[in-house]
Amino acid sequence: MSYSYTATETSTFTATHAKYIAAKVATDLKRMQRFYGKPYDSSIDNFESEVVELLKHGYLKKVSYGFKRNGDWVEPTLIYTASELSVSVNDDPGKIRPGKDISGAAFYSFLEYSAAWFLLPDEEKQSFENSLPIQRGTGNTPGISGYLDNDRTYSSGGRALSRSSVRSYL
Repeated sequence: MSYSYTATETSTFTATHAKYIAAKVATDLKRMQRFYGKPYDSSIDNFESEVVELLKHGYLKKVSYGFKRNGDWVEPTLIYTASELSVSVNDDPGKIRPGKDISGAAFYSFLEYSAAWFLLPDEEKQSFENSLPIQRGTGNTPGISGYLDNDRTYSSGGRALSRSSVRSYL
């Protein structure tokens, strides 16, 4: 005689999960501010609120925060990519490297929407965008001066943001 046991687990992603993940992004941005002077507190609050709403509705594909010089991201830039969680990883925020050269660079943020976003009717997109604390325009994805280091994953409720940090070759 043999026995078999199967377990099934389901998870519902809630606003609380989104806030938990977004708080880790805000912590990273506060560390960036401490070392490099930007983004400002009001911007960090707005970025955090934006990430909460985008995660909650499944509209976030990727969001980047950092410094851009000559059209390219430079260190210390952070790029967060949303995904369903395949393994249980939940890192602590941090490890922003101080002392990088941002001369001639400006702070910038760039957002990419998920496939779910593009399935929405235009009026729903407009209504959602109007509810966000940041009104974004359109633009081209910046290049990268250096390489990406996949260094953190923030997760809760079955979803995750994987963080990649731009690193310089120097």
